[in-house]
Amino acid sequence: MKKILNILFLFAGLTLLASARPEIRIPEKVTISAKAMKDKIKGGWAGQTIGCTYGGPTEFQFKGSMIQDDQPIVWYDDYIRELYVSDPGLFDDVYMDLTFIEVLERCGLDAPADSFAQTFAHAPYKLWHANQAARYNILNGIKPPASGHWKNNPHADDIDFQIEADFAGMMSPGLIKTASEICDKTGHITNYGDGWYGGVFMAGMYATAFYSDDIEFIINQGLQPIPEKSKFYQAISDVIGWHKQYPNDWKQCWFEFQKKHTSEKGCPEGVFNAFNIDASVNAAYVVIGLLYGNKDFYQTMNIACRCGQDSDCNPATAGGILGVILGYDKIPAFWKPSVEKVQDMKFPYSDITLNEVYDLSYKHAVQQITRNGGEIKGDNIILKIQKPETLRFEQSFEGMYPAKQLLVRKDYLDESIKIDFTGNGIVVLGNVKSQCGVEKSDFVALLDVYIDGAKVEQVKMPYDYIVRKYDIFNKYLLQNGDHKLEIKWVNQNPDFRITEKSYVIYANTPVKPLNPGQ
Repeated sequence: MKKILNILFLFAGLTLLASARPEIRIPEKVTISAKAMKDKIKGGWAGQTIGCTYGGPTEFQFKGSMIQDDQPIVWYDDYIRELYVSDPGLFDDVYMDLTFIEVLERCGLDAPADSFAQTFAHAPYKLWHANQAARYNILNGIKPPASGHWKNNPHADDIDFQIEADFAGMMSPGLIKTASEICDKTGHITNYGDGWYGGVFMAGMYATAFYSDDIEFIINQGLQPIPEKSKFYQAISDVIGWHKQYPNDWKQCWFEFQKKHTSEKGCPEGVFNAFNIDASVNAAYVVIGLLYGNKDFYQTMNIACRCGQDSDCNPATAGGILGVILGYDKIPAFWKPSVEKVQDMKFPYSDITLNEVYDLSYKHAVQQITRNGGEIKGDNIILKIQKPETLRFEQSFEGMYPAKQLLVRKDYLDESIKIDFTGNGIVVLGNVKSQCGVEKSDFVALLDVYIDGAKVEQVKMPYDYIVRKYDIFNKYLLQNGDHKLEIKWVNQNPDFRITEKSYVIYANTPVKPLNPGQ
């Protein structure tokens, strides 16, 4: 009996040890040459651009499945240049970064959140999900951080800030606490909870990659600011554990992750289907690429891409982090001609080139280093390495559980959208559609929304794609029960239609699947 108790106590101790944060020892100061610093920054931006382009053709073509090894992925020397022109929207995870850099250059390192918010909200480029929902919020008077909060933004846990936080890490070498502070200010413009943590995590890995080439250390250090009870922390911790269990089989690690962590709760386009743009899911794919890529540029990028879902953004992030670790000079020559052909071209939707971005990031990094206790001594830069601090806990969609998703696909003109539902929340997906085939129009549909007979909001639905409302309507934390939703189009125009694509209903408890046999 005593032997059994000892075994049980030993097992309990091991379980507790496995669940606790790893103790990470970090140096107080690190010296790096100015030349090496510039090379790492260039490697980060080039790696991100290469990775985004590499995964472009497969973006959301493989939802809930990996990209098999026999699926070819195209690459050639003119590829980036051609996509600059033919598909500039592909680079949303880079041009949003560049917007933030331009704001920092114009307003200084202490630029307020509103400067970032107003600049991207009025920019001419295409956006999606949390970014577009936040843009609409800002343009319609909902300012940060409310613009990114899940009650106002159904996409708060989506990948958006995660794919544009690179700038915060690359301007904070060794300064993980500073990177987190930048992410707190900028990340809440578009996201909340796990969507914010995703950006903090990536920026932390970038900041650490300047002084360490140990992939596991970089990942664990990037995870330090994230609260342990968050879904994001648990997801990445599990990937780390499965990598230890299956060190030579990234596909088994991927399978284990799929089984445990891929049920979508927030983004209404991903509820009850294979589409998943959740930050924690796609961050896990980045980590799988980094762990199993073994610092090989191609393998890192390729594995992150072949995990599927947002398969351009994930290799972009993995390629960017590894680009900082390696430096541009050590990125294999095969990949360089494509990026070097565009380095002096203005980046899509931007007034700056990649070569200018390299210089601006270096300038901002030096400013951050010196204001945070570092020094410049001749050709050397002395980094004062910061210890991470755990951030406050945030959780999106508390008390909300997906209960029903229904495809509608119906156009409206004279009649109202009417939905009877039982639950505590609803998101209605749709858009304004032209009957005349016009590409540009200033038309804005006005929709009065009633819940249980009481008017709760007038929604503005611009036809213009750039400033569109991403979802027709969302309302959370209603009293759980029966409700009647009616949406009336008050300025009807025969040249347009309101298209209701689908709706998602939430309840205050998890819904049990129907089992007719019971």
